[in-house]
Amino acid sequence: MKVILITIMTASCLSPNTQGQSLREQLQARKDAGSKKITKEIKSDFAQGIAAIKNAKIVEGAKQMGDKAPDFTLKNAMGKSITLADELKKGPVVLTWYRGGWCPYCNIAMAAMQKELPAIKMAGASLIALTPELPDKTLTTKEKNGLKFEVLTDLNHQVARTYGLLFKLTPEVEKHYENFFNLENFNGKDATKNTLPLAATYIIGHDQKILWAFLHHDYRMRAEPKDIVKFLAHLEKKGK
Repeated sequence: MKVILITIMTASCLSPNTQGQSLREQLQARKDAGSKKITKEIKSDFAQGIAAIKNAKIVEGAKQMGDKAPDFTLKNAMGKSITLADELKKGPVVLTWYRGGWCPYCNIAMAAMQKELPAIKMAGASLIALTPELPDKTLTTKEKNGLKFEVLTDLNHQVARTYGLLFKLTPEVEKHYENFFNLENFNGKDATKNTLPLAATYIIGHDQKILWAFLHHDYRMRAEPKDIVKFLAHLEKKGK
């Protein structure tokens, strides 16, 4: 059976009426609220940007369930190097990408992942988030969202590229982003300005085999943390 996922605002950043909602419900509420604040033209440009990712078949070309997960060594906000192979010696790894602290959908998703972190650990797994953000920005994101798991800087998408997750922004979406914020301030002057990773999530086994994958062309769709916990509990029962 093929499973496809996705993944970031902390519980403290969410309004009280979201506390009992699933991540899917929180993301839909954010989508509905955001839709009221932008023009039809901007909505159309973003819709076409999402369609362009789908048409480019980025999801189909990315690493899938059953593939071997490429190893990597990246640094966290404190400069400590983290290697995937080393983490897998301790148990399964939930590996997720977020686009940046500037993305409200990413913040909502990361907060939801943090909420399920105790259950992820109870299942013998660890959680690692990758982002193109510079270390000082990842530290800000961690502090803002109260994240207690590793957040690593994938500088200029070096790891995302090996997983096949990169896509190019359409010129229209790139222009809107430039009007909203300066992506260079988050990812660095040397980063590719018009490229971002899919907000993908993988569960990787001790042999580096991808056991579960969530991939979607729409950045507003993310992996449901409770689904991750259920799958990890299943793995634990099977002794994997």
